[in-house]
Amino acid sequence: MKQKKKRTIDIQFITATISTALVLLLLGTVALFVLTANNLSVYVRENLQMSVLLQENASERDVNGLIKRLTAKPYAKEVAFISKDSILAQETRAMGIDPTEFLGLNPYTASVEVSLKADYANNDSLRWIEKSLREDALVTDISYPHDLVNNINSNIKKISIVLMVLALALLLISFALINNTIRLTIYSQRFLLHTMKLVGANWGFIRKPFMVRNFWIGLIAGILAILMLAGGMYAMLRYEPMLVTLLDLKTMLIVAAVILAFGILITMLCARISINRFLRMKAGDLYYI
Repeated sequence: MKQKKKRTIDIQFITATISTALVLLLLGTVALFVLTANNLSVYVRENLQMSVLLQENASERDVNGLIKRLTAKPYAKEVAFISKDSILAQETRAMGIDPTEFLGLNPYTASVEVSLKADYANNDSLRWIEKSLREDALVTDISYPHDLVNNINSNIKKISIVLMVLALALLLISFALINNTIRLTIYSQRFLLHTMKLVGANWGFIRKPFMVRNFWIGLIAGILAILMLAGGMYAMLRYEPMLVTLLDLKTMLIVAAVILAFGILITMLCARISINRFLRMKAGDLYYI
């Protein structure tokens, strides 16, 4: 009889752990999408470049001085000099014809390409950056994709709102699902809880073994969810190595911490709520739930 009871409890433990792990996997996937979307927005904005066109008579010393000044600016992520000859060679390859053959000169202008940090890739920042650059005597013109910046920031804002609403909805759903799973495992022990209460055990003493048990359910479920999610990310990186720019180690560690913390806290919280509910009930009411 004891062996059968022990086996039943083990099955309940395994069932609760697997059910919780699947819910945590879903929650972790959404958390990963939210953080990856943020990484994607940073990646896209930091790949926007501002072209600073230079004077024809700019000396190498002047250009190096400008590059040094720009590199020291807080908004500059990368600064690169593009010579007239480099632009000519690139355009010749693209068009299949050398413009100097019919123009007699190189029509292009040397420039400095400035990649901005993500926080500065918005129109307000770009306007004052452009204004300050135009004050330099070496600069003849500034070029950057105004409309593209607007579209990127607008789309990123919309996607972020959608993902946050989805994450909040899933958080509530996850709580409901895990709470139902934990409640069912405690439901079968409701008469034991009442018996312990009748013999004078205080609520803290009654709750302790159940809280410990559900701590292990949350911990093991969290680890299982992390392993499954890590396996999925590994498969994606094998399929598309370029995703490594979005799925960095910091993002993975944050998602793993969220899954583990949520798994432990939610299972213990749900266990406490369910135990307290049954402890408040009278003996006769336990038969009708």
